[in-house]
Amino acid sequence: MKKVVILTGNEVRHQFFRKFLGLSTNLQVVASYCEDAEPGRIITGDEISELRKNHLDARNQTELDFFEVFNQKVEDKSNPKVLPRGEINTQAIVDEIISLRPDYLIGYGCSIIKAPMIEAFSGRFINLHLGLSPYYRGSGTNFWPIVNQEPGFIGATFMYIDEGIDTGKIIHQIRATLYSWDTLHTLGNRLIRDAADACERLIDSSNQLASIPDDFFPQYDEKYYKNRDFTEEAVMKAYQNLEKGLLSTYLKTKSGFTEKHPIFSNPGLIR
Repeated sequence: MKKVVILTGNEVRHQFFRKFLGLSTNLQVVASYCEDAEPGRIITGDEISELRKNHLDARNQTELDFFEVFNQKVEDKSNPKVLPRGEINTQAIVDEIISLRPDYLIGYGCSIIKAPMIEAFSGRFINLHLGLSPYYRGSGTNFWPIVNQEPGFIGATFMYIDEGIDTGKIIHQIRATLYSWDTLHTLGNRLIRDAADACERLIDSSNQLASIPDDFFPQYDEKYYKNRDFTEEAVMKAYQNLEKGLLSTYLKTKSGFTEKHPIFSNPGLIR
């Protein structure tokens, strides 16, 4: 049984992720380090547009709809420890994690990890990135494919973490399961659920995983977004695209898109 330490956030989706892995019969979650939200003042509805506020409120409510009953009812075997945002990189925490002697570290929704932790667990630190690298990188990587009318780029990437942003060696990817009636939030939460399942199987398979070929991805147009790009206009465009039947149109032509834009499904993954 492999011992893992999880580095994550402390929102509803992060709680689901660590508790799900904690229930695994193939893994032992010896500790979960859960970072609280960024400290600072709360942004009110008067400071952001009504549309963006409604979008964020809907995301929070949909997470509760998907995950809260599970979070409340299951036994928590993930051994959580809540930290202020950013404290994960302090030497005391790095030393504490090293002392636990985990086989693997799993990162999902935590701060950018600095060199000491990365160096201590080189080749044993797997990051779950919500988005399909290298096609989409940065912030909101499963939001922008809707804005750009490319829903086939919604997915999750597992990679060995390095000191770059979404630049580590990719070891497995999944594409989101989409339905014509999906909202931004239903498809996102379904993807988190599927990614948690894939993560458990990935760690269980880790002794026999193949490496991604260096020339796996064809020539592609990499897109990189920052938080400041999340404007009212972008949110409006995303909702308009969904209302116009973007997902229905994509599902009719899905095979052609996925053939042109492959993702790496690790052949060593336990199914």
